[in-house]
Amino acid sequence: MMEMLFAVCFANEHESVNKRYMDVVGLSKELIRYDTRIPCGNEEGAARFLGRMLEAEGFAVDYPEFSKGRLNLIASKGLKNTVAPIVFTGHLDVVPLGDAEWSVDPFEGVIKSGKLYGRGATDMKSAVAAMTLAAIDSFKDTVPKGGVKLIITANEEPGCLGAKKLKNSDYPIGSASALIVGEPTSNQPLLGHKGALYLQARSFGKTAHSSAPHLGDNAIYKAARAIVEIANLDFGARPHELLGLPTINVGKFSGGQNLNSVPDYAEFTIDVRTTPELENDIIYDRLTSILGEEIVLEKLVDLKPVESDPKNPFVQMVLSLCNSHSCDKKSAAYLTDASVLTPWLGGVPTIILGPGEAEMAHQVDEFCYIDSIRNAYQLYMDIIKENN
Repeated sequence: MMEMLFAVCFANEHESVNKRYMDVVGLSKELIRYDTRIPCGNEEGAARFLGRMLEAEGFAVDYPEFSKGRLNLIASKGLKNTVAPIVFTGHLDVVPLGDAEWSVDPFEGVIKSGKLYGRGATDMKSAVAAMTLAAIDSFKDTVPKGGVKLIITANEEPGCLGAKKLKNSDYPIGSASALIVGEPTSNQPLLGHKGALYLQARSFGKTAHSSAPHLGDNAIYKAARAIVEIANLDFGARPHELLGLPTINVGKFSGGQNLNSVPDYAEFTIDVRTTPELENDIIYDRLTSILGEEIVLEKLVDLKPVESDPKNPFVQMVLSLCNSHSCDKKSAAYLTDASVLTPWLGGVPTIILGPGEAEMAHQVDEFCYIDSIRNAYQLYMDIIKENN
């Protein structure tokens, strides 16, 4: 089916792309139809689909590989040596469907009651569609100052791994004047988010028959003692003005092989969300000290917080466009690729702004409001125009 779609869409690339995909909702539907569920991802098809659209409109397009079948997409137009471009970023991977049954086909892009349904509708293929078409259309009447760049990543969901590989490979990412991250915010601009420290914790013991536990060394008891310490942990951190307090959670636990043996191995995960008031390295050292020699910690993800100065002129401009000067919610609860991209781009002002509903992310029957998708497209267009 996708091969036929490509044949129709790109028989005359420049004209057919404009005719078929000028509507941002239609493009969102098409992206949802690509099954890009982690852990496999398979983002290549969706990335090349967008890439062909952008190439037909004069964008320079590159596909840095995350792994086989998994591509990042970098597209730019109108770049100058003297002025840095505005950069938009989003990701193409989506989470699994969950155990509960969906009321619609999660990869059809069903529209009903003013909503677009499907896995990725909110998180975050509608935003990718909106920023892609806004980038294309921003060149219709004027040339954006410094140009526009899109960074569309693979494998963001497990911890910004696509963006991290880009950075670690010394990819020539270039400069930026500002960064817009299209994660779900109901089109309300957010000025940052907490960092993330994901840890794998392991305990080791000695196996024995359960009728003689004194001959063994129970690894589950060691892990349980550690988890109780974590549950009672007081970071003693001051609330950050934008990001609030750090948090910690034990999300997964496993140990033992059978009922009638003393377990010699157990493991669990720790998810810490950090702020500038208590940074990742300090928390890691504190946990290592508190949990002691019984627990071995391994870092899985180590990403810093992101915050933008609300007085920055670009931030003020976006807040004004969104009528959000007195917005109560100022930061996102979740992690984004800005943890990698913002420092890599030199600490540029960063706004998280997308059409999705945060409470619908990763949910069964995920949806995005049609009006929100169209409004996001217009907001992105206005941001590019006002940034001139």
